[in-house]
Amino acid sequence: MPRLNRKSITLAIVLAVLALLPFWVGNRYQLHIAALIGIYWVLIGGLNLVAGYAGPISVGHVGLLSVGAYTFAIVAGTHGVHPGLALVLAGAVGGLCGLLLGLPSLRLPGFYFAMSTLACSLIIGELALAKQNLTGGGVGIAVPGFPAPFHTPEGMYWLVLILGCAVTWLTWNVARRMWGRALIAVRDSVVAAQVVGVPVLRVKLTVFVFSGVTAGVAGALFGSLQSYITPDTFVFEMGLFFFVCIIVGGRGGIVGPLIGTAVLTMLPELAAPLARLGNCLYGVLMLLVVLLVPEGIGRLFETLMFRLRGTRPVSMPVKPDLARLEAAIKGRRLVQ
Repeated sequence: MPRLNRKSITLAIVLAVLALLPFWVGNRYQLHIAALIGIYWVLIGGLNLVAGYAGPISVGHVGLLSVGAYTFAIVAGTHGVHPGLALVLAGAVGGLCGLLLGLPSLRLPGFYFAMSTLACSLIIGELALAKQNLTGGGVGIAVPGFPAPFHTPEGMYWLVLILGCAVTWLTWNVARRMWGRALIAVRDSVVAAQVVGVPVLRVKLTVFVFSGVTAGVAGALFGSLQSYITPDTFVFEMGLFFFVCIIVGGRGGIVGPLIGTAVLTMLPELAAPLARLGNCLYGVLMLLVVLLVPEGIGRLFETLMFRLRGTRPVSMPVKPDLARLEAAIKGRRLVQ
């Protein structure tokens, strides 16, 4: 069977299993967790292009998540706008906030950029607490749900699944084309990327704005799933969690961070009897990944798939074409 056909069949099976999940899941709470994984992935899928491919470390995307959630709650709940339009507006506001944050802060080196995103998330939290007429302050605000056919837990899950697949498709297309190569070049060496003509700031800003859009959409979905939000809902640990999902899953890939998101979201539920050891389990998992699989869970998954197929990863060494280079230099001398 051709490799393309095998991939298509595997993808079709995975999508069918995910689409039919509400029919064989044990209870509504498990369906809620599945929807939460999808919502987190909508945000992390965009953040992965920033932190996983381009390199800047953002630990403040929880602020953009809260922007999307409050925008959706105010527009759809307070002003009665259709939730579908409110979802689009939440993504647009998230992208605008990403633009306003990225324009000055993306010029900063790694550690200072991370601090600027953290400061932004803290400012957004304080504004949500202070603007009681809009956000309800510390009391919070109710978030409306989506109309039929997404008004049930099953419908909400399918909506999240559709948007999660859309984000996955978009990020996969970006990663496998020249944009993805440009992002990796920027991550590995800014100087080398500039030498070969990569517009570093524009590339970083573009993916950061895109991550703001996905964070805004994820915030709207998150608020609707929770049905009620307060400033305390969006804590710093959540922003750190998004970044850790990428590190544990593996930078520079799509499948790895997706697996990392699912594993780290389900971990507290799997370790519910050991609730007091929740942070300890997170720490042990991160330590094991860093020491044993430094390239992330995604790399481990790829290696396992290669072994099941009985094949090995193909290495593609880059060899300079010295003859062509010499001919080009000679031709330039003749022209001069």
